[in-house]
Amino acid sequence: MSGDLPLNINIKEPRWDQGTFMGRAQHFFMVTDPRNVLMSSEVLEDARVTVENYRLGIMKPGLTEDQLWRAKYIYDSAFHPDTGEKMLLIGRMSAQVPMNMTITGCMLTFYRTTPAVVFWQWVNQSFNAIVNYTNRSGDAPITVNQLGAAYVSATTGAVITALGLKALTKRLPAIIGRFVPFAAVAAANCINIPFMRQRELKCGIPVTDAEGKRLGESSTAAQQAIVQVVVSRIGMAVPAMAIPPVIMNALEKKAFMKRFPVLNAPVQVGLVGLCLVFATPLCCALFPQKSSMKVSSLEPELQERIRQNNPHITTVYFNKGL
Repeated sequence: MSGDLPLNINIKEPRWDQGTFMGRAQHFFMVTDPRNVLMSSEVLEDARVTVENYRLGIMKPGLTEDQLWRAKYIYDSAFHPDTGEKMLLIGRMSAQVPMNMTITGCMLTFYRTTPAVVFWQWVNQSFNAIVNYTNRSGDAPITVNQLGAAYVSATTGAVITALGLKALTKRLPAIIGRFVPFAAVAAANCINIPFMRQRELKCGIPVTDAEGKRLGESSTAAQQAIVQVVVSRIGMAVPAMAIPPVIMNALEKKAFMKRFPVLNAPVQVGLVGLCLVFATPLCCALFPQKSSMKVSSLEPELQERIRQNNPHITTVYFNKGL
């Protein structure tokens, strides 16, 4: 079978058509599969070797097309697409569901006291800082000062938003107060992601032609990429932070929940997890991972350089990050 496996399978691109939402959704259901977190270092290394060797025209005996694609998705789930570095475990997209279901579930459960609000917003922004750094676009390093500024800014913004809204909702129905964590998370995403990726805004991210040839760096492309990621992240939070509060508000009035209040947190975490299993890949799929932009929309100096060196190119491509 391995002898029949062609060498022209384009594993640089996803298996499914990324020009359609369904194709992107299938792709991200594979990338965000929580089971990928359990892969051992040996399995990850074997996938990396399989993928990199295939790109060089080398195939191990007995390799089938399905095995090749499986190795590609294991590789994609653990290694950064621009740098090739193995990503931090909890920063990988495959860790989004287990990590977020725990943190979000606790934010929605423990929202009544100020210390609890501050603590869980801090935990959430600490996790977000790791995710945003791990899934940044481009291959340029980010300094410790930039990391620290993004982390402090987002955490402060989230806590102030949460506490401010908590104070405003004291006289409103209890169900309204349950949505305070979502508002804080949305506000923090608008702060954290641009700050964590501020170097991209200043220096630009790599833009390429359709074949992947690097044409330069663009801050305009970085702006589009960051806006898309912010929208996707807020979208991920909507089902997980909007549906469980409504269900829990009804369940807490039931006799069995009053008898066993200890069930509150586990039930909340379970509901959040159920929402995130679907919301995470579907919201990642809102925009193509390999985003595009017309050359005419780039910075004037980059437009000029591309038109001089590659006059036939009208569209450039870039990794938007996650």
